[in-house]
Amino acid sequence: MKRRDVLKNLSLLPFVGTGLATVASNEAASAAQTSNKRNLFEELGVTPVINAGLTMTFLSGSLMMPEVLEAINSTAHDFANMFELQDKVGAKIAEMLGCEAAMVTSGASCAIVLGTAATITGTDPIKIKQLPAYTGSQPEVIMQKSHRYLFDQAVTTTGAKIVEVEGPTEMENAINGNTAMALFFNAAGKSSVTHEEFVAIAKKHKIPSFIDAAADVPPVENLFRFQKMGFDLITFSGGKMIRGPQSAGLLFGRKDLIEAAKLNHSPHEAPIGRPMKVNKEEIFGMYAALKSYLERDHKKEWQEWLDRVDKIKSIVEKVPSVKGELFVHPGPANAFPSLYVSWDHEKIKMTAPEVVTALQKGSPSIVALIATKGTEKVLNIGVVLLRPDQVKLVGRRVKEILENQQG
Repeated sequence: MKRRDVLKNLSLLPFVGTGLATVASNEAASAAQTSNKRNLFEELGVTPVINAGLTMTFLSGSLMMPEVLEAINSTAHDFANMFELQDKVGAKIAEMLGCEAAMVTSGASCAIVLGTAATITGTDPIKIKQLPAYTGSQPEVIMQKSHRYLFDQAVTTTGAKIVEVEGPTEMENAINGNTAMALFFNAAGKSSVTHEEFVAIAKKHKIPSFIDAAADVPPVENLFRFQKMGFDLITFSGGKMIRGPQSAGLLFGRKDLIEAAKLNHSPHEAPIGRPMKVNKEEIFGMYAALKSYLERDHKKEWQEWLDRVDKIKSIVEKVPSVKGELFVHPGPANAFPSLYVSWDHEKIKMTAPEVVTALQKGSPSIVALIATKGTEKVLNIGVVLLRPDQVKLVGRRVKEILENQQG
């Protein structure tokens, strides 16, 4: 399911390495330790939400791993030189990813702004100061027409113009003296230019190629795949399945472009990226999150997700006519398991959107999604973001709602 499709589904709402056993025990211990402490959700009247959907920004992304929280808490008590910190964390991240250079950004959208800016300005201080205005010709960024998406506004934030193309020939013919970069949206449903063709054309004309793969782990291999293809710049979200700080992201690739991106970012005082600063705790946290993600037992994690699907399926199928079905999204974004739930509408007088609304309005508040299976709208229960203690709770709540609507 693409990000824009998820947003459409959510419009139906009124609003809207350690092993897993260690993670579960750490989460349980953390919950026990905080049970008697100040509850800011309660104090501020903010409703805690169970996320049985996806890693959506409006739902605060994902839950940070215990290692990330430890990194944040352990570094909050001292100051750091932010230039040094970004350089040294970036070097460690580049080492982990096997690339030339890397940096921590305030999410993948910021990475697109900074990457675009880097290809326009290089290290020229005059050009950096000018963004997003220009004294000369307007820079251009090539994108496939089918790759246009909500987040490409990050490109035009730099003042660059997006030039749409279809097919390799049109892409090649669109390249001119004003072309700064070519951007590939990895989660696009269709591509008229393949990854390999895209990179080859960009290299032939000596223009940087950038791939936005924000939500495209798992699989973990994707962190290495696109640089092997030859993309010059790559971004992933830090606050999605890597489970780092929600406001952090990764930008990595060619060293000269990463150095130019840094010059367009905080802690430099005037560039376009200054309002997109990342604090020191988030930089340390992103480092810890990536390290944890790379060390994780991904096969074990996947099996745990499948077990969650089976557990919820066994609960909801106790209601007559209700059927649960494993669905594994093919990707490239959000490529993980979830549970499709359907039922006989003659026996249960409720639609999938109505169940989603009831879940959200209930206590606890649960956000689930709607999917299309054939011509039918079905309930889509995501399992990858649930805490271990929430799995049965979600199943029981769905079961209760459907039971109450039996004809």
